[in-house]
Amino acid sequence: MNHERAYREPATDWVRRQVEKIEETGDTGSVDVMGRPVIVVEVLGARSGLWRKVPLMRVEHDGVYVAVASKGGSPEHPAWFHNITANPDVTVQDGTETHQARARLITGAEREEWWPRCVAAYPPYADYQTKTEREIPLFLLERR
Repeated sequence: MNHERAYREPATDWVRRQVEKIEETGDTGSVDVMGRPVIVVEVLGARSGLWRKVPLMRVEHDGVYVAVASKGGSPEHPAWFHNITANPDVTVQDGTETHQARARLITGAEREEWWPRCVAAYPPYADYQTKTEREIPLFLLERR
C-alpha cells in the first residue's frame, strides 16, 4: 500500500478495529466476519479526496474479486458505493498480497453469474437481498 496517501479513518468502531488489526499484522487473514475471510479495498473519497480502507467479504473467482454493496440489506447504498462509482481505480488487499484493480458495476446475465458466488462466500447476502427493494450492486474488481 502506498503510505503517501492521505486516509480517512473509518467512522464505525468495529470497522476501525478491523482496519487497525489488518494494518498491524499486514494480513487480512487476521480478521474475519462470522468466520468468513475479508479483503480490504482502498477507494478514493469522491468529495474528500481522502483514501478509505473498506473491509469487505472475500468473494473471488479465477483471480477476480467482487465488491458487494449490500449494507446489510439497507435501503440505501453503503458510503463506499458513491466513491467507487466516482473513482473506480482501487487497491485490493487479500491476505498479504495487494494489487491494483478497476471496479466495474455488473448487471444482467453477468450479475446473475456472480450472485450465487457472492452468496456462497457469505450466505447472509441472500437474506440481505430480501430486506431491500434495491438490487444489491456488485462491482467486479478487475486487475489493472
